[in-house]
Amino acid sequence: MTRNIAWFHPFSGIAGDMTLGALLDAGADLNFVVATLQELNVDGWALSAERVERQGIDATRAIVDAPEQHHHRHWSDIRELLEGSSLPDRVKTRSLAVFETLAIAEGKVHGVPPEDVHFHEVGALDAIVDIVGSCAALESLDIDEITSGPVAVGVGTITAAHGVLPNPPPAVVNLLETIPTVGVDVDLELTTPTGAAIIKALATVVGALPDMTIRCSGYGAGTRDLSDRANVTQVIVGNLTPTATHSSDETEKVVELATNLDDVTGEQLGHAIGKLMEAGALDAWVTPIVMKKNRPAHTLSVLADPTQVADLVGLVMSLTGTLGVRSRQLDRVAVQRTTATVSVDGHDIDVKISDVRVKAEFDDVAAAATALGLPLQEVAARAEALAQDL
Repeated sequence: MTRNIAWFHPFSGIAGDMTLGALLDAGADLNFVVATLQELNVDGWALSAERVERQGIDATRAIVDAPEQHHHRHWSDIRELLEGSSLPDRVKTRSLAVFETLAIAEGKVHGVPPEDVHFHEVGALDAIVDIVGSCAALESLDIDEITSGPVAVGVGTITAAHGVLPNPPPAVVNLLETIPTVGVDVDLELTTPTGAAIIKALATVVGALPDMTIRCSGYGAGTRDLSDRANVTQVIVGNLTPTATHSSDETEKVVELATNLDDVTGEQLGHAIGKLMEAGALDAWVTPIVMKKNRPAHTLSVLADPTQVADLVGLVMSLTGTLGVRSRQLDRVAVQRTTATVSVDGHDIDVKISDVRVKAEFDDVAAAATALGLPLQEVAARAEALAQDL
């Protein structure tokens, strides 16, 4: 089955209007987006698009006309608005995910629960149109998966509802935790909370362009025309490249995380592997290496589902104290298998069954062998024989 993917490239940052503009530029239907937004049953806005040029790149600028002044909304207000709407299911789900991600980040800044977060800029009607409109544009392009490149951020200060803030502002920093970033020496808010929340909430992987057959691309323009760089967000849309496999096998996208460690003990590494597996890692292992100055060290590697990358990166950092984690996207071919539960002298043992192997779960075998006073090999062989009979 073909899966459509959108890869955002925020080399000059990302904002809600830039996201929407990029998707429109890539071919999303403006009329579809407007009609979808009308399902919110909120008046006082208009959406249009114009062609602009940013440092020689032809781009689309999404323009939201929403003249309401200082209308701040709580997260609960926006959630009620979205849940009570007739938005398409995937548009509603994605929009809720972005706003919930924003609420968590803002709550962390102000020390309040997400439910009590009082949105300022992102609660205004134009921000709602940017976010829901971007999700509608993704639906117009029939995007199944969203990924992103590293996110650019500026320096200096910005002026917001709370006064002068560092750039990137605290909410953006919270949203970009565990996400690769690129620092740019530009005294401008390149990445806004809205843009960062879209990446945090919707991108399954942040890294290089995934293997795909490119179908189209687009550029969403920021308001300002910078002198030293194109102030645009790029999006590349295509189909994930299938891997030729036997029809009974399944190809899935996984992410390999890795970090080199020369100051962690064996006990800590063993503890880290256990905790990572408990947290949902598909696999975790350690490889001996030699680092700079001929120091003996280890590479800790973790295989992760794309949806768990952010959580597992944070866990690797907290468990080992590492200052950086590498990531790369891989294709994994998994043989189709089923699991049967058999009983060996009253002890249940799960057994994985595939076309190439029958394998009893070791933990179940070990528990049964201990209780029965039998060798591991005998219990495993009996369990696997019972499963084969099924």
